Amino acid sequence: MKPSAFEYHAPSSLGEAVALLAELEDANAEAKVLAGGQSLIPVLAMRLAAFDHLVDIGRITELEGVSGTGPGDAGQDSGYLEVGAGTTQAVIGSDPAVRAGAPLLARAVPLIAHFQVRNRGTIGGSVAHADPSAESPAVVLALDAEIEAASARGTRRIPAADFFLGVWSTALERDELLTRILFPVWGGRRGFAIREIARRHGDFAVAGATACVQLDDQDRIARCAVTLFGVGSTPIRAAAAEAGLVGAAASDVNPDEAGRTALAELDGVPSDLHGTADYRRKVGAVMVARALTAALREARGESC
Repeated sequence: MKPSAFEYHAPSSLGEAVALLAELEDANAEAKVLAGGQSLIPVLAMRLAAFDHLVDIGRITELEGVSGTGPGDAGQDSGYLEVGAGTTQAVIGSDPAVRAGAPLLARAVPLIAHFQVRNRGTIGGSVAHADPSAESPAVVLALDAEIEAASARGTRRIPAADFFLGVWSTALERDELLTRILFPVWGGRRGFAIREIARRHGDFAVAGATACVQLDDQDRIARCAVTLFGVGSTPIRAAAAEAGLVGAAASDVNPDEAGRTALAELDGVPSDLHGTADYRRKVGAVMVARALTAALREARGESC
């Protein structure tokens, strides 16, 4: 199939882009921002969505790039790692600042589709597209990132916890453009892991999980984040599992129990040809256990 007819726009600057989005909003026109296009174009081609206007931001170089560093001296938390919305997944996966400041983000990249897609697909496009089975939205939520949005009215920052509203639905207004994502940099004894199960490598996850932990000097979990993806209409923080882990000695943690807790009270688990809701619950719990095990080993300085 081919997309429905649309008018194509290619602004060359952020100011031009937000002015155009404001103009189209005032005209009550159906417009969609096109970033890397690796998610949107297939949706349009299958006519799962249609828009009167496409605003291609691929030429706006000010939306690209990574800035920030790793943890500060003595391992303290150290500000933010800032990633431009137009930065490709391939660049993110190879950037040393990302590996130091947000290791979970770098480790998610090899799981995203195939290298051809990662060479074109952008982090902003993936996060704004908000596919509940995608890795980037889950990482953004796990790390308590802030999403910066710009419009002709100004800029604002949206906490990741408030950003994802449903399948392909976010808190972005129709005239707003996602410009960058700010990831808090964890310091100290930290560990990060992401695990997923897919029918084939490169497919969207049937179920997946991320785990982030920080240990104190007594080898207890001072902070943790457990996020699920592929098991709901949005990525999900496993609050009950996190509450049970904080304060526990690392040696006393039962990853299997944490996995069961994470999935126990989850509502709205999808069931489709890729897996039933019951299957997703079971493998989701296993993914949590595996991710948590790997994150704890890293935080304790053990070989993963």
